[in-house]
Amino acid sequence: MRTGAATGHEGYFHESLCYASDEELVAVTVPFLMEGRAAGEPSMVTLNERRTGLIRSALPAGSGVEFLAGGAVYARPATAIHSYRRLLADRVRAGARQIRIVGEVPMAAAGAGWDWWARYESAINHAYNDFPLWSICTYDRRTTPEHMLVEVARTHPRTARPDGTHPPSPAYLDPVTYLSEPRPVTPDPLQAGRPIVDLAAPTPAAARAAIRAANAGVLDDNDLDDLVVAVSEAVTNAMVHGVQPVRTRVWTGQGRMVVAISDAGAGPADPFAGMMPATDRATGGRGLWIVHQSCNHVTAESSPDGYTLRLTAGKLG
Repeated sequence: MRTGAATGHEGYFHESLCYASDEELVAVTVPFLMEGRAAGEPSMVTLNERRTGLIRSALPAGSGVEFLAGGAVYARPATAIHSYRRLLADRVRAGARQIRIVGEVPMAAAGAGWDWWARYESAINHAYNDFPLWSICTYDRRTTPEHMLVEVARTHPRTARPDGTHPPSPAYLDPVTYLSEPRPVTPDPLQAGRPIVDLAAPTPAAARAAIRAANAGVLDDNDLDDLVVAVSEAVTNAMVHGVQPVRTRVWTGQGRMVVAISDAGAGPADPFAGMMPATDRATGGRGLWIVHQSCNHVTAESSPDGYTLRLTAGKLG
């Protein structure tokens, strides 16, 4: 049986907490965690070092609350989904009837990567809905830009408040609707220049070779290897599931590499493509899942001219 505000709820109980002070953060999260432990529920915290310290110091000794290392979990949205689904499945197998988590997206999300993390916040309403999870996603109003807070309200079904209430968010959109919205992609500054590679109808092997040749020390070996895998998968997807012509362009500079893979098709019909694990190669979902775990930023854009997947490795612009 589930407890607290999630009593009687099936699936994922997803809330946001947009707090204006450290005291407000503690006032909401500590009772949430302690009520979970009193009910025998796994209760976890995934915050940065400073906020973890605030929560830890406000909890009684031996509370049983788990503190997870957020850096590895939140490396990339698809990686976070993969890691959390494994963690949640392990806890359910161990007998958990409800799991409580206090978390936050990485601070880097406030920059060029926020569109990716906004899609994550929407997609997890579906990705975690087969688990008895209750999570509070925290956002500091003092440092979070207003445009991010707008999307927080649109991706979280409920809000957690210091007065103990959990009202629904009037702005919330279900993930299929949210993820299907057209989103113009802001060009990376590197794209203002001419690409150093421009391949028409490349084979995956030719695309892999072009990425390695273009690198010239821009990326470290790990980022380069990941990008080569991602580009190979993206080109294969475009060839098999897209519409000719397929084009691959590459830009480098400022410690990063940007690759755009375009075809004349409409792109995947599945709004969760790339964000959710997939096993059906016929839809291209498995390749996009690999792509989203291999790059530091991925955008997708459909236009009258076709579909473009943009991959960024290294520093974000």
